[in-house]
Amino acid sequence: MKAWRHQGAGVLVWMCAIAVVLPLLTALIASVAEGWAWPALLPSQLTFRWWASDALHGPVASALFTTVTVALCVTFVCALISIPAARALALSDFPGKHTVEAMLLLPVIVPPIAVVTGMQHVMIVLGLADTFFGVVLAHVVPAAPYMLRVLKTAYAAGGGRLEEQARNLGASATQTFLRVTLPVLAPGLVVGGTLAFLVSTGQYLLTFMCGGGRVLTLPLLLYPHAAAGNRPIAAVLSILLSVPGMLFILAAEAYLHRKLRDREVYFV
Repeated sequence: MKAWRHQGAGVLVWMCAIAVVLPLLTALIASVAEGWAWPALLPSQLTFRWWASDALHGPVASALFTTVTVALCVTFVCALISIPAARALALSDFPGKHTVEAMLLLPVIVPPIAVVTGMQHVMIVLGLADTFFGVVLAHVVPAAPYMLRVLKTAYAAGGGRLEEQARNLGASATQTFLRVTLPVLAPGLVVGGTLAFLVSTGQYLLTFMCGGGRVLTLPLLLYPHAAAGNRPIAAVLSILLSVPGMLFILAAEAYLHRKLRDREVYFV
C-alpha cells in the first residue's frame, strides 16, 4: 500500500511538471514557427526571424527593464509593509483582529477588474496617475497579501519567542531586529518576495489603468499582439516575460537550499 502511495505521488508530480512545462514548450516552438497551421502537431518550418522582428527592437529592452524594476520595487515595499503587519497579526491580540486580517487578504479574493477603476481614481486624487511610483503602489495591493501571509506564518512559528529571549539577554530593539528577527524571517522573506515579484511582473490591467500607457511593461506589449492573433510575436514576448520570474525563482531556491540545509533552530 505504501509503495502504491509513493508511486501515485510520483505520477502526480510528473503531471504537475508536464502541466507547467507544456505551455512554455508550446510558446518556445511558436516563437520559431513558420507556417504552423492546425491540425499539424509541429510547424512546417523553423525560423528565428520573429526574434529579430522590427516590432521587438525598440520597446522590448526598455519594457523588460521597467518590468523588472517595478517588480523589485514592489517586492521591497511589500517587505516594508508586511514585516510589522505580520508581527502584529501573529503575536498581538486586538479588537477586530480577524476582520483586519480578512480585509488585508481581500485583494487576493476580489478580482482586480472589480477595483481597478477605484484604484485609478485614488491615484488621480493623489497625483500619482501615469507615474512609475503610482504603478508600484498599484501592484503592491495584490502582491502584499502573499508576503503578509508567509511572514505571518514565519512569525507564528517562533519569531516572537526568539525576540523575547534576545531582549531578556540584553539586546536592544535594533540588535534584536537585525540579528534575530531578520535571520529568522529570511526564508519567509525570500518566499514572499518571490511571490510578490511574480504577481507584479504579470500585471496588465493595473499597469494599463494606473500607468496610462506611459509606464511600459512587457504585459502591455504582449496583450495587443495576443489579441491581434500575432502568435509568433506574442510567444516571443511570453518567453521574455517568463525569464525574470524563472531567474528569481532559481535564485530563491538556491538561497533557501543553502540557508536551510544544515540549519537547526532551538527554542527555550
